[in-house]
Amino acid sequence: MPFLERIALGSILIGAVVLALKTLAWWMTGSIALMSDALESTVNIATALAAFVAIRLAARPADARHPYGHHKAEFFSAVLEGVMIVIAALLILREAYFGLLAPVALEAPAAGIVVNAAATAINGAWCAVLMVQGRRLRSPALAADGRHLLSDVVSSVGVTAGVVLALATGWAILDPALAALVALNILWSGWKVLASSIGGLMDEAVPDEVLAEIRATISDAASGAIEAHDLRTRHAGRITFIEFHLVIDGRTSVAESHEICDRIEKALKAAVPGAQITIHVEPENKAKAGGIPVL
Repeated sequence: MPFLERIALGSILIGAVVLALKTLAWWMTGSIALMSDALESTVNIATALAAFVAIRLAARPADARHPYGHHKAEFFSAVLEGVMIVIAALLILREAYFGLLAPVALEAPAAGIVVNAAATAINGAWCAVLMVQGRRLRSPALAADGRHLLSDVVSSVGVTAGVVLALATGWAILDPALAALVALNILWSGWKVLASSIGGLMDEAVPDEVLAEIRATISDAASGAIEAHDLRTRHAGRITFIEFHLVIDGRTSVAESHEICDRIEKALKAAVPGAQITIHVEPENKAKAGGIPVL
């Protein structure tokens, strides 16, 4: 099994362990805040399953019906994750509302807090793995899973602190109030996941810093050409698509033009891992003002 798929499968297993611990903590205390924490863990498992399926689908090679590959499958997974995060937040808000109307004293709080803290520690360690590997492997599904898990860790820490505060003060109303705050944090996390994923589905261009690197690479590697223009980029999962027009002296042979293009492609693939490049060669009378100059 490829490494990326093993990481995604690990998220499912870790999610199941964390869900079991958080559910136990909720059962031991009756805390609405801890219930909200456990409910978010059910979303973790569902989104991890979606990420695993999407990563397997995205790894399929291009075919006649999908000549550009299946890389966008990861964006669909990330959108699904965002929607499920929002649904979980709304369910928590509902429970918090009824808890505010009728606050209930907590039972066996100390043991429940310890169990929940153990689950949070496991989540925190796995969150670090997902975020590092998501960036390294350029996987939107893993990155979205990591961001979601980070929000879970933050809210879990807040929940634990709030439950301790509710016990110290005797204010039972702090428990549902804290659950409502957790829900708002989860809503914000879901919105960020949705926004970044929709950008990928809409063929959003690469970030400005990556675009600047692409322009500089073309300028440095295009010795023998005159300029490049009409540069366009988009990203789909781990793949970055780059296309542009390259202006070459009309007296240059086809073989020489091809060698220049090969040199540019090699440099771009070194600068932008996973790049797929399309270059359209044009004669000098097609040069445009504002194009990328060749150094």
